Amino acid sequence: MLVATTEGIAGHEVTEVLGAAFGVVVRARGLGGDIMASLKGLVGGEIKEYTQMIEDARRQALDRMVQNAHAMGADAVIMMRFDSGDIGSNMSEIVAYGTAVRIRKV
Repeated sequence: MLVATTEGIAGHEVTEVLGAAFGVVVRARGLGGDIMASLKGLVGGEIKEYTQMIEDARRQALDRMVQNAHAMGADAVIMMRFDSGDIGSNMSEIVAYGTAVRIRKV
């Protein structure tokens, strides 16, 4: 499955637009991560525990979006984006979304 952040894919033509495809992941930060983040916040710098959590969540959201697009019969997803937000004080939501399409080589 081709996934692009652009409106089209070079060398391909969109033959059918199937609709929005998306994948959602909600992750809770653990107590250990919160403690490490608090300590790191005192001295500054990257909080690697949270960086890894968000990277993993984005990969999982992207995989779920691809599964959703595949179930719709898509060959590709165009205009793919990520969105994120907080739920409560210790949860993060990551959404991968885009337009599921059928394509053909030109």
